[in-house]
Amino acid sequence: MIDIEQLKAEFSEALAAATTSQELFQLQKTYTGKKGPIKKALGNLRSVPAENRRTVAQQLNALKQELESQLTIASEAMAAKELEAKLAAEWMDMSMPGVFPEQGGRHPVTEVERRCLEVLRQLGFEWVDGPEIEEDWYNFTALNFPENHPAREMQDTFFISKDPDIVLRTHTSNVQIRLMEKQKPPMRVIIPGRVYRNETVSAKSHCFFHQVEGLYIDKNVSFKDLKDTLYYFAKEMFGSDTKVRFRPSYFPFTEPSAEMDISWKNGWLEILGSGLVDPNVLKNCGIDPKEYSGFAFGMGIERIAMLKYGIDDLRLFSENDKRFLRQFRGVH
Repeated sequence: MIDIEQLKAEFSEALAAATTSQELFQLQKTYTGKKGPIKKALGNLRSVPAENRRTVAQQLNALKQELESQLTIASEAMAAKELEAKLAAEWMDMSMPGVFPEQGGRHPVTEVERRCLEVLRQLGFEWVDGPEIEEDWYNFTALNFPENHPAREMQDTFFISKDPDIVLRTHTSNVQIRLMEKQKPPMRVIIPGRVYRNETVSAKSHCFFHQVEGLYIDKNVSFKDLKDTLYYFAKEMFGSDTKVRFRPSYFPFTEPSAEMDISWKNGWLEILGSGLVDPNVLKNCGIDPKEYSGFAFGMGIERIAMLKYGIDDLRLFSENDKRFLRQFRGVH
């Protein structure tokens, strides 16, 4: 038989020492649970003389009820204390201003590209797109590149495969060829996109960048049409007081060819290449050069962005550095 007073004393001491709800739960299991001393004593009532059995059973049940009552009161108090501590730890001043998600903005290359397209659309040019992985025919041969041209070498171009030659396009002119093969003139299109060159990455060069090219094919298209188009483009992009000059140049796919410079600070800066579409290119696409003529031009978007925003390192455009990109929020 258990000593009821001793058990009460032990329980009271353990109850006073409990500091968490988990400890109180363990107390309940220890003293009033199925394997506790009270349960065991009730199971051993057969060993108690018959005349005392009823009295002992009443005492044990009263003891169990008393301990459970104390545990209930202690558990409720402990739960309230723990809730108060949790709320204090998680408290926040609801009157304080919230933290708003960071607002993004357009990448400077995207912004300049959109502006280029906007200006050229005012002249009736339509946007078209094409593949970045391209066959030799569309990237080189149809554009009048000779077999020994340096651009065909692996040190200048990224080759996906050889024989047949599949490359990462080195310009967006491949789309011009695809379009002229499928569509009859007249056509007036702009072709933006990413292009690739096997170059060392530095402040002034990169292995990929973005271009916008323009193509206009129709009857009686002249070099004057090209100059008028580019004059308009330069003044819309860089300001109405911008001066423009053309310098003779060479490109395999145009004849005659010219580079266009704009007045910039105290000098001139080259911003694009251009020319009349070479008759051989028209023939390669099934267009009669005696009936149709046209012009083409192309420019690097990053170069224009560098001029427009005063950026001196080409690598900044592709590093995704938020400190750099934040500067262009709301900039047009």
